[in-house]
Amino acid sequence: MQFIVTGLDGDDADALARRTAVREAHLEGVVELKKAGKILFGTAILDDSEKMIGSVMVVDFADRAELDLWLKAEPYVTGDVWRKIEVAPCRVAPMFMAK
Repeated sequence: MQFIVTGLDGDDADALARRTAVREAHLEGVVELKKAGKILFGTAILDDSEKMIGSVMVVDFADRAELDLWLKAEPYVTGDVWRKIEVAPCRVAPMFMAK
């Protein structure tokens, strides 16, 4: 099942430092999940000055329970980067799923 995950960073003075501290671990996990076919697309959300303030990911997990297990271990969650997380089921059009 496919989902859109939107994670918004905190807006406090230390938010960017928290993101930077765990970014490499986050990206390493993304690479592994991409290889496994679990992450279809991801991007950083930027503010008007192009500072990263969140993320959007389109993921493909067996169900919401599997997605929630991933979120519990995701460095942007465990590192207190994403302060607000929204998850919505979606269906990616087949033309975007071509390998």
